[in-house]
Amino acid sequence: MSSAAPVALVFLDPAFPDGRVADASKPQLLVTDLGVTRGDGVFETMLAVGGTVRKMPAHLNRLAGSAEALDLVTPGQDAWQRAIAAAVSGHRSEHPPTDPATDELVVKLVVTRGAEGAATPTSWVQVSPAGAAGRRQRETGIDVILLDRGYDSDVAERAPWLLLGAKTLSYAVNMAALRHAHKQGADDVIFLSSDGRVLEGPTSTVLLAHVEKSDDGTSVKRLITPQLDSGILPGTSQGALFTAAKAAGWELGYGPLEPQDLFDADAVWLISSVRLLAPVNRIDGKDIGTPSVQKELTTELSGLFAGIH
Repeated sequence: MSSAAPVALVFLDPAFPDGRVADASKPQLLVTDLGVTRGDGVFETMLAVGGTVRKMPAHLNRLAGSAEALDLVTPGQDAWQRAIAAAVSGHRSEHPPTDPATDELVVKLVVTRGAEGAATPTSWVQVSPAGAAGRRQRETGIDVILLDRGYDSDVAERAPWLLLGAKTLSYAVNMAALRHAHKQGADDVIFLSSDGRVLEGPTSTVLLAHVEKSDDGTSVKRLITPQLDSGILPGTSQGALFTAAKAAGWELGYGPLEPQDLFDADAVWLISSVRLLAPVNRIDGKDIGTPSVQKELTTELSGLFAGIH
């Protein structure tokens, strides 16, 4: 394991109430683990800022929901919380932060079905430093391309075995989409359904905003995201931001959205737990929104999001 990316690793084990600390530089999984051989498992990724993990209950609830969709038994939330605390504390103890502005850690929870033939799953927490690329994209924005996901917007209801609303380890398609975007000179992707609906990013949720003047001259700000029943992963960051924005006076909306809605918006973002709120500058090479409005709205929403724990 490179010293440039130190990793703290804690396995959930009934014999160790706070988890079993493991050496991330040494092999830990059997080659027959079904998470490796079949991508049969679920995961969550969280951000710890200043040692405090953000939105932990929402992530643990979503992890449990994903596991239920796979008929996968996972440890209880108390066990996860103890292991998370041990992993974060261990990383910060071994690698004390030097700059409060970059004191961010990626906390990943993983559950696989375990080794082939085993009766119990394999579960662990891994903690590593957040990369600079995510922070940079929050500040400078991103260019994205639209890609066909290959499913229509009703497929999740017709074919629940596709697990479209679960956060599974089977991310090969998502990573292939990002590599394709990079080859086209873009940073990220927004998936479309085969019937033309806006879905989500490979690792993020889509948001857009409109600002209008009411009859009395005040600004009305509306924040919109695609419909959850279109087979997208429910975003913990989107949900938390919607709650904060509503309290701040924003109006909220849920699709259905089409590509033209993105081009007509005053601002578009991709939001996720680690990168946070990344403004979309261009889609398929076309400028999005008004830069001054986008900057103002991004500052406001980022401030609201920063207050979420």
